[in-house]
Amino acid sequence: MTVFLSIFSIVLLCGCLVQIQTKRTFQKQLRSIKKQLTDIVNGQASGPVLIGTDHKQMADLLVSINKLNDQNREHARQFIRTEQSMKRMLSNISHDLKTPLTVISGYAEMLNAKIDMPSQERQRILSHIHEKTDEMTTLIDSFFDLAKLEAGDKHVPLGTINLTEICKQSILMFYELIETKGLDVQIDIPDSPIFALGNEEALHRVLANLVSNALRYGSDGNVIGLHIYADETIVTIAVYDQGVGIRESDQQSIFERMYTLEESRNKDFQGSGLGLTITKKLIEQMQGTISVTSIPHEKTSFICKLKRVHG
Repeated sequence: MTVFLSIFSIVLLCGCLVQIQTKRTFQKQLRSIKKQLTDIVNGQASGPVLIGTDHKQMADLLVSINKLNDQNREHARQFIRTEQSMKRMLSNISHDLKTPLTVISGYAEMLNAKIDMPSQERQRILSHIHEKTDEMTTLIDSFFDLAKLEAGDKHVPLGTINLTEICKQSILMFYELIETKGLDVQIDIPDSPIFALGNEEALHRVLANLVSNALRYGSDGNVIGLHIYADETIVTIAVYDQGVGIRESDQQSIFERMYTLEESRNKDFQGSGLGLTITKKLIEQMQGTISVTSIPHEKTSFICKLKRVHG
């Protein structure tokens, strides 16, 4: 009996020692985790939280902490990108607003200084003022539209739309401008209607942005095209030109907020950089996708894909 009690006491003592050591190890690990997390919070470290452990619950905790840490790093990167984009956007908008405002101010001074200005000259100046005012209004409207889309405040109701009819109407809106430029128009729209999931107003704006971009940047290639084709599930709209094109390095960024092409397109036609961002947002609101392919002076295509609806 005495031997049994002695063995039991030894086992109990060993168990207590193991528990004490385990507790000490656990506390040491917690202190290490706390220090590493503190360093991360204070910006003194950015890597994963690492400790060696055989404790399953501790290992699971580390996995969760490091997942959260990865998410926080990604959010921080996104915040930096967004902040830089917003700064660039505000800079571009300030510049784009300053230009027409300077012109308007100059014309106003001319009208004020020359009271006896001939009516024909006065009408010409007033027309320029009206044109520049429209530019400012369009820019401001685009800015607020993008803000609403990104905030989720602009609702785009979806339904079945006649894609072929909308495309015909959109290209006809630019008929006079295309005729004036003397461009070769390559239209491939099926005679029979093709239906898709979308929003008529949103698609009109998408096509207006894409066609106007093709006219602005690609008219030196003397060709503008619009092509519709479909399979059982997807309808594809391609708007293309044969102008100077877009460099491959720019193709990944062209839909970013306020991104403007400095060399791959004509510098004389730099815009605010909002149009394609809004276009992408509207296409995504319609549960579609948009992409670009470009071979300089051969073909630059903006390709929109929407879900097909069988009538």
